[in-house]
Amino acid sequence: MYSETVDLAMNLISRNSVTPADGGCQDLIAHRLGTLDFELEHMPANSVSNLWCRRGFQSPVLTFAGHTDVVPVGNLDRWNTPPFVPTVSNGWLFGRGAADMKSSVAAMVVATERFIANHPKHKGSIAFLITSDEEGEAIHGTRHVMTKLQRRNEHLDWCIIGEPSSQSTVGDTIRIGRRGSLNGELVIEGNIGHVAYPEKTPNVVHRAMPVLSELANRVWDEGNEAFPPTTFQISNVQAGTGAHNVIPGEVSVSFNFRFNTEQTPDALKNEVEDKLKPLSNEFNYRIEWQQSGLPFLSTRGEFMRTVFDVVQETTGANPVPSTSGGTSDGRFIAPCGVETVELGPVNTTIHKYNECVNLKELETLTIIYERILERLLI
Repeated sequence: MYSETVDLAMNLISRNSVTPADGGCQDLIAHRLGTLDFELEHMPANSVSNLWCRRGFQSPVLTFAGHTDVVPVGNLDRWNTPPFVPTVSNGWLFGRGAADMKSSVAAMVVATERFIANHPKHKGSIAFLITSDEEGEAIHGTRHVMTKLQRRNEHLDWCIIGEPSSQSTVGDTIRIGRRGSLNGELVIEGNIGHVAYPEKTPNVVHRAMPVLSELANRVWDEGNEAFPPTTFQISNVQAGTGAHNVIPGEVSVSFNFRFNTEQTPDALKNEVEDKLKPLSNEFNYRIEWQQSGLPFLSTRGEFMRTVFDVVQETTGANPVPSTSGGTSDGRFIAPCGVETVELGPVNTTIHKYNECVNLKELETLTIIYERILERLLI
């Protein structure tokens, strides 16, 4: 027999929900919360499933936020067990979404069930915001729900996002913000030619490399008290015809900035484009930008102090506040004036083959969520 949290996590993992699919996960969650007198509201947008549930009409509003979609599983032969067949082995639960983040969604639901069983007349309100668009474009998910809530003046006070924030043991790291993310798609056009006559055809790859190297090696800033330094990373480079004796006609480069509050997207764009200008003497080039999130830092008040205190008392460790990692849906919640933290399982196996979560730590996470509810809503 497994705990209630593990049982629910296994049920969720068994549902194939590669983004933006939900696989029926939200219906399962809605059914369980509905028996606790939550008001249920499905907010679909395009092919995305969104669930907003609320119990109570008073402030403060404590919201649990998460996602039921998962990333693709990759090569099935690289999995020791089928990714959508939840498997327990040696104290670990394996399956796609085990760490990111169906297990923490399960812990949130079970913690809420336990809390309401003991405190049915709690103060304030408890809410759930669940989407199937966190691992995808993130256009029609949490951002869509938050826009609707704002339009009807429905304000949230506090939010726990179940993203896998922990590094080695559950609760050792709590995210209080995130860096911004800016993507660039650069295409530099030259001419094809014979490699034996480089004097006749400037090689677009050779000309581009010094510029790209300068961008890659640049120290953009030193970061600040809340954020690590801004980074520039090239993720893809494509060039050539496939023949060894042909100078490439163009080169395509994909890159990403993870930037802090010392930078703005416009400043980063301008700097890159300034570095590219000398190439215009020989080549045509174009660049397309896509901003997937601005940096944010949550306010620090009663809620955040409570979360850190509960984690310390429950685990015996001093959690580290962090703004590292990728983007999350916190970028749509915290800027609305909601005191927000990300607190979830260890992130070692997220997006990898044989993704897993430790069973004991999953129960610890459930206890942490329940104790936060107790501290703030009774």
